[in-house]
Amino acid sequence: MILRYLIEKEFKQIRRNAFLPKMIIMFPIVIMLVIPWITNLEIKNISLLVVDNDRTTTSQRLVHEMEASNYFIFKGMSSSYDEALKEMEKGSADIIAVIPQHYSRDLVNTRPAHILIASNSVNGTKGSMGAAYLSNIVIPSTGKLPISVLNLFNTYQDYKVFMIPALMAILLILFCGFMPALNIVGEKEVGTIEQINVTPVGKFSFIMAKIIPYWVIGLVVMTICFILSWAVYGITSAGPLAVIYLIAIIMALIMSSLGLIISNYSSTMQQAMLVMWFCMVCFILLSGLFTPVRSMPDWAQYLTEINPMHYFIDAMRIVFIRGGNLFEIMPQFIALMSFSAVMGTWAVVSYRKNN
Repeated sequence: MILRYLIEKEFKQIRRNAFLPKMIIMFPIVIMLVIPWITNLEIKNISLLVVDNDRTTTSQRLVHEMEASNYFIFKGMSSSYDEALKEMEKGSADIIAVIPQHYSRDLVNTRPAHILIASNSVNGTKGSMGAAYLSNIVIPSTGKLPISVLNLFNTYQDYKVFMIPALMAILLILFCGFMPALNIVGEKEVGTIEQINVTPVGKFSFIMAKIIPYWVIGLVVMTICFILSWAVYGITSAGPLAVIYLIAIIMALIMSSLGLIISNYSSTMQQAMLVMWFCMVCFILLSGLFTPVRSMPDWAQYLTEINPMHYFIDAMRIVFIRGGNLFEIMPQFIALMSFSAVMGTWAVVSYRKNN
């Protein structure tokens, strides 16, 4: 009964706040409508210069194929590699393709016909992606067997499909992490926590009353994201939504517990904000959201094992994109359950009533 009244009090506090209800609705809408369009790792408009030392019909056909690609802005022909390199140094070219002499003759005689691809790697992503795009055009024309690529689960390599589950995870940890972190310390600053401390309310009931409203808020945020994903992008979960909601509840428990732990140890809202921000940045950067975990250094890969967001994003992508079920994400599920047990216990133990 006490727990019910405490939860009711938390919801009244949130409702009476002039800012929080609007932010709970507007923040996920803005994030879901804007971010998927700009977090696109596909590189386009790459400036291309071609040096054709063969000048035959075959080489011209290859140049036309490069020119027709949507990924490149064709900057024309250059007379030599040195001249093209000067253009790259001026910033007017990103990729140089050099077709060698006797290119067509080597193809007719079934000899290797090597084409030089030089990329400006000051922007490493642009350089490597541009070279990869150009290789896909050049390799079939050199007489080698064309490579057939079959993209599974995300056939058209749409980055929106890749990013939307990750954005849902970010929104969940932001709402369920920052808001509880500011809750208890906010009550400390205004003095209302003193009134609760003189009541016979137990630590467990008090902490659960702080956590449960953020579970509800987290589920509301996830529902808004699912609706926008379907209505705006036409993207729906390939796996069961019940599994996603289940792991979202566990993740909300972990992050709200972390927020309450930080709030318990903080004296002011500034302290809580800074510590929570530090934790969030570490969680996001070590989650595999932007960089694959296996491409990280060994020491960083070990750190990802103690990052709950890493398991949550893995599970989200397996269920949302690949269509996995609960059994396929069992390792991530067990890890999240373990984190939730530890963090929840810590949140209850760390809360102390004033002397």
